[in-house]
Amino acid sequence: MKVVYNWLKDFVDVTAPPEELASRLALSGTNIGGVENGPHGAVIEAEVSSNRPDCLGHYGIAREVAAIYKLPLKHVSPRPAESAAKASEAVKVEIQSPELCGRFTARVIRNVKIQPSPKWLQDRLEASGVASINNVVDVSNYAMLELGHPLHTFDYDKVRDHKIVVRRAKSSDAAGKAAPEKMRTLDGVERQFDSNICMISDGDGSRAIGIGGIMGGAETEISFSTKNVLIECAWFEPVAIRRAARFLKLHTEASTRFGRGADPEMAELASRRAAELILQLAGGELLAGVVDVYPGKRAPKKIRVTRAEILRVMGADVPDKQVEASLGALGFAPVRSDQNRGAEGSLLAAWESTQPSWRAEVEREIDLIEEIARIYGLDRFPPRLPAARQGAARLPHYEAETRLRERLIGLGYREILTIPHVAEERDALFRPDNISPARLSNPLSEEANVLRSTGIVTMAAALEWNLNHGQRNARLFEIGRHYRLDGSASVETRILAIGATGEAREKGLYDAARDFSFADLKGDLDSIGDLCGGFCWKDGGADWLHAARRSSVQLQTKSGTAGNHSAIGFAGQLRRRVAEKLKLRQEVFLAELQLDPVYAAMHAAKEARRYEPLPRFPAVERDFSLLLADDTKFSDVTKTIQSLGIGEIHSMEAMDLFRGKNVPAGKYSLLVRVTFQSREATLTESQIGDFSVKIISALEKALGAQLRAS
Repeated sequence: MKVVYNWLKDFVDVTAPPEELASRLALSGTNIGGVENGPHGAVIEAEVSSNRPDCLGHYGIAREVAAIYKLPLKHVSPRPAESAAKASEAVKVEIQSPELCGRFTARVIRNVKIQPSPKWLQDRLEASGVASINNVVDVSNYAMLELGHPLHTFDYDKVRDHKIVVRRAKSSDAAGKAAPEKMRTLDGVERQFDSNICMISDGDGSRAIGIGGIMGGAETEISFSTKNVLIECAWFEPVAIRRAARFLKLHTEASTRFGRGADPEMAELASRRAAELILQLAGGELLAGVVDVYPGKRAPKKIRVTRAEILRVMGADVPDKQVEASLGALGFAPVRSDQNRGAEGSLLAAWESTQPSWRAEVEREIDLIEEIARIYGLDRFPPRLPAARQGAARLPHYEAETRLRERLIGLGYREILTIPHVAEERDALFRPDNISPARLSNPLSEEANVLRSTGIVTMAAALEWNLNHGQRNARLFEIGRHYRLDGSASVETRILAIGATGEAREKGLYDAARDFSFADLKGDLDSIGDLCGGFCWKDGGADWLHAARRSSVQLQTKSGTAGNHSAIGFAGQLRRRVAEKLKLRQEVFLAELQLDPVYAAMHAAKEARRYEPLPRFPAVERDFSLLLADDTKFSDVTKTIQSLGIGEIHSMEAMDLFRGKNVPAGKYSLLVRVTFQSREATLTESQIGDFSVKIISALEKALGAQLRAS
């Protein structure tokens, strides 16, 4: 909300400059986006949280300022002149759905003159980001911005029978014979409603003339020919307003305030204030009294707060006068209720406060303590940890997750945290065919209506965001969950999502730049696999991955094979058609692993770890430059060598791969380095030669490999 500094001073004589005022408001709990100095003076951008609808008006912000600076608040008490004729004889109000509308007030002003608003009013509306329309409509917007309570003005002569009926919208019947109710709103759009929406209708209730708490209808809007005005100021049930606004995709200043919980007691005051301003700016005759139907009136709630609880929660004391001044300035009217009422600073001190109508979210003692602390100043409380009531214990997979996180950070990845609420269309791009999405019954928006069925959805979005903001090189990981349905039951699975794009190595003094490739992704995952006994790679993977650069990942058994293990994840390059849908203009590599089997394997690998003394005898390396068919994998080479059962083989590595000049078509050159080492004696040249001959012979027979001449 835009808070106009000069407008604020109508209610509190604050002398602090706007920048200091914004800082003090921020320290007391009101988020401040910034301060702008425009043609109409300073404007403070207040980011009001959803639990503070009372601060969606200048009067509410002024109450906060008065409490912070210990200044008197100038109360609003309009006293418009009234005629002898009574409003109750000119308009009738009937609430048929009190569960949707808890209060409805109506006033009538006759013989007004519709014209442009004076400059001071236009300036304040402009500073608040609201366009000027005419004096009567501008007054309703002005009163809303001033007091935080929305109003609406009708052309009185266009309201049939001069009667207002508040009801539910008419829905279609089961047979489909009756169509859902429709109405054209002030923005010129014809809208269709369901039975959960509150409608304002006239006459016998058959014609809708407004959507309760959201927007008025076009048929009764104020025009320059209007002579008589009906002022509506009501209170609508917040949950119903939020649902209606989402259903209609219509979010207005009114729905924002009613949807957060406006003050029901403010309705009559805001109506009176609007009437006073209309008389000043448009003339006319205000009928005496107000038609006020109030079925939802609630008794004020009493809340008790004690010094003992303040000390326990905050770790420091607050003086009696400060407690009473803070709560009193905010409207809680505290009264000492303990037996030691005259004793200053008593540990047994207690206060009974009355919940003000504009603070419905304050219901418990802890809420009052928060109010006291933020006004007193959170910086006055020493930073102190509360006493622990139970021993701390680490989560079951803490150690494994920490080692995994450290390994990924060491490999150059940055951790991200994303919100799992995603659009169903985006989720469908990556969701397996046999998986049902977990839909949200009450989504925040249509772009967040399902829970992600795979971590790739949010990882791809994170890479997309980075690329769109000029970050061409990114390596990210997220440890989170994905959500799927198994029949009617929801299933949450811990997963690791990895994404990379751009350069694997930036250009240096001695090295040329090199783009990230599938081999880099596989190498990074193999490094993670070292923590849990190794991974096996199999053909396959999701359809949205590049057919030639994808693989499924399985846990490796002691024999070095996948055994009966099922796939725990996949990795690969994003397919071009999917990348184009996401407008990704460079190669993107993605991987996802299920973490529960990985953690279990890490634990098993740790338990199986045994101490072995360092070898006393040196290792010997032999390089084999092989010509292999294009469809031969390095895993085929390692399996063939392992099948020989040579116990002295310590490790095998692929050192270089080459295709091109001097290599026959359909083949490639692979340099394999085999390390031999014995724990019993130094290997002789003849032993190494025998091992080499066996290896070459086995590769020739099993894979058709050829040893290249050096």
